[in-house]
Amino acid sequence: MNLTLKVWRQKNTKATGRLETYQVKDISPEMSFLEMLDVLNEDLLRSGQDPIAFDHDCREGICGMCSLYINGRAHGPERGTTTCQLHMRKFADGDTITIEPWRATPFPILKDLAVDRSALDRIQQAGGYISVNTGGVPDANEIPIPKSIADKAFDAATCIQCGACVAACKNGSAMLFTSAKVSQLAMLPQGKVERKTRVENMVAQMDIEGFGSCTNIGSCAAECPVGISLENIAMLNREFISAKLTSENL
Repeated sequence: MNLTLKVWRQKNTKATGRLETYQVKDISPEMSFLEMLDVLNEDLLRSGQDPIAFDHDCREGICGMCSLYINGRAHGPERGTTTCQLHMRKFADGDTITIEPWRATPFPILKDLAVDRSALDRIQQAGGYISVNTGGVPDANEIPIPKSIADKAFDAATCIQCGACVAACKNGSAMLFTSAKVSQLAMLPQGKVERKTRVENMVAQMDIEGFGSCTNIGSCAAECPVGISLENIAMLNREFISAKLTSENL
């Protein structure tokens, strides 16, 4: 496969960015998208040019680092996959592919396609945990949890914090991410003790970071590579309203 790539290049957060055009040749359809970028970077290095910076780690769809906007879609044209799971067979010989970083104010561009997503870490740190006294290992069945609830909590916990929901949202909202982190704990007995302070603190931190508001369009869930449900946003809203009715932080 021979492809034309239009790649966003930007030296740092303060620099002015631009799309630059590159040609890649003899790309195998069985390559992953990131392997194709590796080939491009090898060509750039051989010609004495600066390679393209992009985030990656596990390359197995687990870590959520490979955050790229490909032809106007977060993680590319295939639903339910991360960029590292996207294969070049999804494109045709001679295609032009536009590759950009996440576009959201709370995600400043560090260089080229790499962005700073630490805003999501700070939301998590604001309340996405439970405080328990450590001790002996409890019996697995000590606190029975109905399977339907356990399954929903597990589904919410599969969020990999990639930020695709933010990038896909026209308002740059982090509601799907935040709601997944709130829901996974609010549904379990261990998380109910701090459920009110948790949702208040995490929503407050989300606002501090500058994420936009949710208008329930659903583009976040449509582009989520692990299928986080919009039901979590509904649960976050219920948790937040309930917390505010008895809150001391008025």
